[in-house]
Amino acid sequence: MTVNAETHAGGNTWQDLPAAQQPDWPDQEALRDVIAELESYPPLVFAGECDQLRERLGAVARGEAFLLQGGDCAEAFDAVSAEHIRNKLKTLLQMGAVLTYAGSVPVVKVGRIAGQYSKPRSKPTETRDGVTLPTYRGDSVNGFEFTEAARIPDPQRLKRMYHASAATLNLVRAFTTGGYADLRQVHAWNQDFVKSSPSGQRYEALAREIDRAMNFMNACGVNPEEFRTVEFYASHEALVLDYESSLTRVDSRTGNLYDVSGHMVWIGERTRQLDGAHIEFASRIRNPIGVKLGPTTTAQDALTLIERLDPEREPGRLTFITRMGADKIRDKLPELVEKVTASGAQVAWICDPMHGNTFEAASGHKTRRFDDVLDEVKGFFEVHKSLGTHPGGIHVELTGDDVTECVGGGDEIFVDDLHQRYETACDPRLNRSQSLDLAFLVAEMYRDQ
Repeated sequence: MTVNAETHAGGNTWQDLPAAQQPDWPDQEALRDVIAELESYPPLVFAGECDQLRERLGAVARGEAFLLQGGDCAEAFDAVSAEHIRNKLKTLLQMGAVLTYAGSVPVVKVGRIAGQYSKPRSKPTETRDGVTLPTYRGDSVNGFEFTEAARIPDPQRLKRMYHASAATLNLVRAFTTGGYADLRQVHAWNQDFVKSSPSGQRYEALAREIDRAMNFMNACGVNPEEFRTVEFYASHEALVLDYESSLTRVDSRTGNLYDVSGHMVWIGERTRQLDGAHIEFASRIRNPIGVKLGPTTTAQDALTLIERLDPEREPGRLTFITRMGADKIRDKLPELVEKVTASGAQVAWICDPMHGNTFEAASGHKTRRFDDVLDEVKGFFEVHKSLGTHPGGIHVELTGDDVTECVGGGDEIFVDDLHQRYETACDPRLNRSQSLDLAFLVAEMYRDQ
């Protein structure tokens, strides 16, 4: 049983602090009505599931497991379909199989899914042809269409986010426990892909190896239950605090606060102000917490974040997701890892090789080079190898669809191809082929550690 956060001793201590990147809701009464309704809704996830993920991330922090976190830059309401969700999940399952088997490491699988409907933006407004409108902040806030009606922040969208997240989680749970994620399906996940893609062919060769290993175990009378289902967790950026607060509940077992909108939430580079509402909010909930660290992060910033968010030094509580850029990772990361390690904190170190490597093509498309993504991951591994610390995982914006948003990869996409299937509403994502390429390369790096 859970009750609302307001009844908990201390209440919503973050409400009176400055909060960056919040929508400018024009109708405050409508917002209050939506918040009251959301507060009455059932949890999307349970406290015990969040605790289980914290334990799994503890293994990552101790160097015993690897985190694969991936999904859309920004989810869209019109993409809540069985096909879209299955394709994303299928890609993550394939990547997980590659990393587990080829990297010989347990893989914790976490989606950027069922809540990633909000995006921080560099500017509050956007101007086109002399017309200035509020910037698009994700489907949870306003519409992507460049019209005044679409761009006005609408709190009713927060309810749509809840229902879209509930529908997504329902389908993910069905896929992951109902047989689709059974390791005996390793070939089925690839049937539509093997003939058309070099990465699909490489995956199929690995799937045959997995098959042989499973047949051997079966012949020996070993048929573990773990092969039939998969643990899969949901995460998103805790950006719009009206939504996150309304879904924060007190767990009746322990009296602790949990944000029941997702198993794990993270605080972004633009909202990690030490005196701001987002860090205060994160400090109060028991979910596993991630914090994005960009190239301007100092070692003192990292140590202060640990004091605020992980004062008990609990492995699995705090994950640092570094997003430095391929040209900065080798210079900026070592001091952070050294100072944090020396402090005795056991955080999980995760590489986000996407956000520091974005550029605008001549066509106007925002894109990323696969080689830059790969180089940042290489730099991440090199730093940890030199320091004797654990490269804990990757955090990737990806899709299960054959989009043309990032250039390069084994099945190469060129700059002139970007227009063919450029479907993202915000940042460019790796497509399925590029995602599998990355998984194989990361598995090789992990083996060489």
